[in-house]
Amino acid sequence: MKNQFVKYIRNLQDQITSGLEKVDGKAIFQEDIWKRAEGGGGRTRVIENGNVFEKGGVNISEVHGKLPESMQQYFGVTDADFFACGLSLVLHPKNPFVPTVHANWRYFEMYDKFGNIAAQWFGGGQDLTPYYLFEEDAKHFHTVCKNACDTHNLEFYPKYKKQCDEYFHNAHRNEGRGIGGLFFDRLTTSEDMQMSDWYKFVTEVGDSFLEAYLPIVEKRKKLSFSEENRNWQEIRRGRYVEFNLVHDKGTLFGLKTNGRIESILMSLPPHVQWVYNHHPEADSAEEKLIKVLQHPKDWV
Repeated sequence: MKNQFVKYIRNLQDQITSGLEKVDGKAIFQEDIWKRAEGGGGRTRVIENGNVFEKGGVNISEVHGKLPESMQQYFGVTDADFFACGLSLVLHPKNPFVPTVHANWRYFEMYDKFGNIAAQWFGGGQDLTPYYLFEEDAKHFHTVCKNACDTHNLEFYPKYKKQCDEYFHNAHRNEGRGIGGLFFDRLTTSEDMQMSDWYKFVTEVGDSFLEAYLPIVEKRKKLSFSEENRNWQEIRRGRYVEFNLVHDKGTLFGLKTNGRIESILMSLPPHVQWVYNHHPEADSAEEKLIKVLQHPKDWV
């Protein structure tokens, strides 16, 4: 399974970066191949200062070795080895009317002292973080997510949409990071689903990413914007940073397994503001977004 999924994410990285370069029309991804001293490595691709994308990354990694003690305590095991691979992407557009997007699809194995697989699972999802709310964009993104889920099980979309709203939530702000999408973790063998079934589901979601995101980019990338729109974007980016550094489990896992810092923190935007006690004007487009972030909607 791990070899099959590694092959998949390598190909998916090529497809996604090619699609994003085409929609940007200027910048190209710079590639950085790196090794991890404890075992494994990855292929980081970063795009910067484009026509559309101010900063973004589409990274794959394959890491293995002894599970650090802190993570052994987290999983409740001792003397365990692990293998983890995945594709993680974050894109921060220049235009405040184009949403930031995040996606991640990953596979994990843990081994006992004899080298046997003691646990294995898939995880991942994709979620949208707009700075200005266009309801048709939200509906489009969620419709693509739902269609990918419905191919496998009609219960998946409502379940994983709810988990996304709950996970990407800045509890200290009482608001969502964005308008959600899908989030799933620890998808493992059950009565209804084998690992091969989960592989088909996760890859279906991964294959749907460009369909979910690129039409929104094409529709919004040429809209004119003001300095006030840009300031709001940078303030909201601050909330994005807060989530990633305070709550995100993926960031925590990377830091505790001696991951590559540049890749882990690739998700942070280049220009951010933290304005003291900032509140948007009443009945403004900015306030409309906040109200939705405080009360997640069913978009489809």
